[in-house]
Amino acid sequence: MLQIIIGVLIGMGAFFILVDAYAIPYYKTSKAVASLSKLQKEKTSELDLWLGDIATWLSKIIPMDPFKKSKLEADLKTAQMDITPEMFRANAIVKAMLVGIMAIPTLFIFPLLCPVILILAVVLYSMEIKSVSKRIQGKRKKIEYELPRLVFNIEKTLKHNRDVLYMLESYAKTAGPEMKYELDVTAADMRSGNYEAAITRLEARVGSSMMSDVCRGLIGILRGDDTEMYWASLAIKFSDAQRQQLRIQAQQVPRKVKRLSMCLLVCFMLIYVVVILAQIVNSLGVLFG
Repeated sequence: MLQIIIGVLIGMGAFFILVDAYAIPYYKTSKAVASLSKLQKEKTSELDLWLGDIATWLSKIIPMDPFKKSKLEADLKTAQMDITPEMFRANAIVKAMLVGIMAIPTLFIFPLLCPVILILAVVLYSMEIKSVSKRIQGKRKKIEYELPRLVFNIEKTLKHNRDVLYMLESYAKTAGPEMKYELDVTAADMRSGNYEAAITRLEARVGSSMMSDVCRGLIGILRGDDTEMYWASLAIKFSDAQRQQLRIQAQQVPRKVKRLSMCLLVCFMLIYVVVILAQIVNSLGVLFG
């Protein structure tokens, strides 16, 4: 019991000493600043708000390779995360440290558990770093799911209008959030600069082979090429790809249904077994009574 108390006190003391040494502001101060921020779009949890001050200080001293920094900055922009690469890396380090610091009191209570806690901290850091790529993959998947409808809209509009900007803006009104964001950015880019360069940047941001096919067709329209057959074949190709995705999703459903069916079957069998055993016990009681 004494070891537990000593471990907890040492852990709390080390934390408060570090917080005071690096002038980390109080939680109430951080909450007031965050509530006054007009740029805050999402509700920040209390944990993220509390850890944000430590991460802000840490982001100022983290060294980063220029190439990795530029790559991470592009990924964060693609994932629509309004945060600097240093701040993103600092957030991952702070969350991992929050788990890793628990190894200090654990060292006095149960020393064999310390390596497990340190491994969990490393795993948490790795998951936080990979969260950007997972978010980009999720966004890309949602955009690709909408591309057949976009191609169909372009194919029909092309028969009476060759204005690429009009095509993108008209579809953006009914598009999903991810597609709408990319189309709005591209439309603003086209209005302020070169059309082909804006389409090329759209292709680079999404990073999808399907979007590359769409952008290639849009550039063909801008150059005055006859692309009616291209869009017709692309619509068929994308429709087949979408049906294939739906078929894969449909094939995954029976596995879940089979598991639930087996559970239901076991429950029914247990009901019959209990009834049969109860009748047998009653019969034996009558015979030997």
